[in-house]
Amino acid sequence: MNAVIRKAEPGDAESLVRLAEAVGSEEGGWLIADGVWRSVSEERRYLKAIRRHAYSAVLVAELDGSLVGRLSIGRDSHPASEHVADVGLMVADGYRRRGIGRALMEAAEAWARSVGVRKIELHVFPHNEAAIALYEQFGFRREGYRRGHYRRGREYVDAILMAYDVGSGDSGGS
Repeated sequence: MNAVIRKAEPGDAESLVRLAEAVGSEEGGWLIADGVWRSVSEERRYLKAIRRHAYSAVLVAELDGSLVGRLSIGRDSHPASEHVADVGLMVADGYRRRGIGRALMEAAEAWARSVGVRKIELHVFPHNEAAIALYEQFGFRREGYRRGHYRRGREYVDAILMAYDVGSGDSGGS
């Protein structure tokens, strides 16, 4: 995998929207998008806005001129839990299991360290065994099971809450 991992720029908005629409429309239901994502202009505004503060970042994986992965990370803004950040990860079909997700997670860990985050959390669907395996290999542990946590269309789907202690995992990322 020779992907370049970098912070997203406003000019990436159209590619990121297309990536989210593609992943969100997959039969596996990897995202809670119901086929609807932000518009390109909304995504561009979002990417411009997050550059102004240290509470969130969007990282991308670029391979052969295409964006094939995205990781969003945002820390809690409440003073009592601002040491915790939530992460969301997507990798394009055809590029999974090639180290892109792991490279994005390593970059997220580095970002977390740089802003004082001590714990990274995420939700993953119980049926997404490949993602669960990636997170567990990285050092995430299961902290809970949330029944009916997300709504997809007219049904409610479960999520596993996983967490990673920055600096104490064995990811080898930093």
